[in-house]
Amino acid sequence: MNPESPTGHKECIAELLSAALRKISAPPVTTSIVLERPKLPRHGDYSCSIALQLAKSLKCAPRDIAARVVAALPAAPWLEKTEIAGAGFINFFLKASFKQPIVGYILRTRNAYGKSTLGQNRKVQVEFVSANPTGPLHVGHGRGAAFGASLANVLDAAGFSVTKEFYVNDAGRQTDILALSTWLRYLELAGVRVPFPSNAYQGNYVRTMAQQLLAKYSRHFLREAEQVVAGVPEPTDAEARLDGLIANAKSLLGPDFETINAFALQEQLTDCREDLTEFGVAFDHWFSERSLYDTGMVDRALKLLDDRGHIYAQDGARWFRSSQFGDEKDRVVQRENGQYTYFASDIAYHLNKFERGFDLLIDIWGADHHGYIPRVQAALEALGLNKDQLTVALVQFAVLYRDGQKVSMSTRAGEFVTLRDLRREVGNDAARFFYVLRKSDQHLDFDLDLAKSQSTDNPVYYVQYAHARVCSVHEQWGGDLECLSDADASTLVSEHELALLQRLIEYPEAVENAAREMAPHLIAFYLRELAGEFHRYYNATRVLVDEEPIKLARLALVTAIRQVLRNGLALLGVSAPEKM
Repeated sequence: MNPESPTGHKECIAELLSAALRKISAPPVTTSIVLERPKLPRHGDYSCSIALQLAKSLKCAPRDIAARVVAALPAAPWLEKTEIAGAGFINFFLKASFKQPIVGYILRTRNAYGKSTLGQNRKVQVEFVSANPTGPLHVGHGRGAAFGASLANVLDAAGFSVTKEFYVNDAGRQTDILALSTWLRYLELAGVRVPFPSNAYQGNYVRTMAQQLLAKYSRHFLREAEQVVAGVPEPTDAEARLDGLIANAKSLLGPDFETINAFALQEQLTDCREDLTEFGVAFDHWFSERSLYDTGMVDRALKLLDDRGHIYAQDGARWFRSSQFGDEKDRVVQRENGQYTYFASDIAYHLNKFERGFDLLIDIWGADHHGYIPRVQAALEALGLNKDQLTVALVQFAVLYRDGQKVSMSTRAGEFVTLRDLRREVGNDAARFFYVLRKSDQHLDFDLDLAKSQSTDNPVYYVQYAHARVCSVHEQWGGDLECLSDADASTLVSEHELALLQRLIEYPEAVENAAREMAPHLIAFYLRELAGEFHRYYNATRVLVDEEPIKLARLALVTAIRQVLRNGLALLGVSAPEKM
């Protein structure tokens, strides 16, 4: 066993157990060996419940099986001892001499510590946020952005070749509604009064775009109010009225409607890019939905389905037989008026992803899109593609609380809390960290007061403060940090120190687990636990003692802790400040 291997110890313990099981059972038992870290240090570094799992098949008491397993374990120079505890748990204690070299290993590998080859450079595309460019990003988009960016970082650290993509919904009715909303506000500013539909976009950002439109084009887009509302259904039929206004706008403006559409779309896309960039979220590609139509990709995708016998006509529309592939019902892909549905472009988009040669596709959607998963999987299967290459991660909405009260939001009235507003109030670091404190598909209560507090109850402050504390120790010491990688760590033998060494050893495994489970919250959990153990050590132990060997060893330990904190925070897109 290599004592400097940061992840090999669990595998070696598993090999010992496998060898022991072959000795005590003929034929050998076949069961998975799971090693867990006990909650209390006195229960060892790792614990295994294999004896409890085998009790039924071996028809023997778990503690008796555990005793036989322990007796059959091959000798290992890095193993201090084993103990049988409780109903039959086997606890493993590693020698301190095995743990101590991890300090030098971390200080030599630095930013590379925690990276692995788990992904074997397989190509994975992570598509996230993908908000309609019809208004500012809100706090719900913020959670998807933080989760997607952190997941991409984790996958990259685990050895995958990651591409981050934003799918721009720049085709269809929603962009028409945005263009209409902007034009109606433009007319209002120019003195033409047209009743503004309640189901159009209401936010102040629409008025801002209308002002910009008026300043840039003057009264070029002006039309009479009577022309705008001519033949439009009564307000009681809100959706039909909105469609009527859009049809009139297109007829009255001709090519100018597309000019307004492109103007509004570009303004919102620019705002979205800037907001995400300021949030530390960058994309490799911004993929246009409209390009799927311009290149004929939608037509080609539906023809492939039709050629395979999976499209049929009914009531003037074209339907995909998605119910034959596990969906609850068939889906319309082309309406009676000839317009394609959003689902049609989604089919084409996913076909395009496969054709780009990705080994794994990860779509990150809002939890309200849960029912959409079976139909997309059905389309992939119908196209003859491997639907298992697609994984959809759902992100629950984040609910904001201030002073213990829920912050109300209404997207229809344009009164939602924007991501930019949230970032201004609590800062990027708190927003990024709080967003990934829970599994993505779990409900998240975002406490604004806690996120802004400088207290140990604030998890991001607690972790960052640990990093800053180490920097303060460095400043007090004033020595050369480069020499610490060669420090003799053999004096690190206290209970606190051995627990910290074990925690540092586990960081690469935490990264791999986060990648396997697509769960960046595991990194946030790990950092909180490491910071907690460091704070307890710091409060109980003096680092800058007079004895030079002990001082250098402790300095090396806390510096390794700082490095791992910095590496983990970077995966979450959170800074590692040197002063707090």
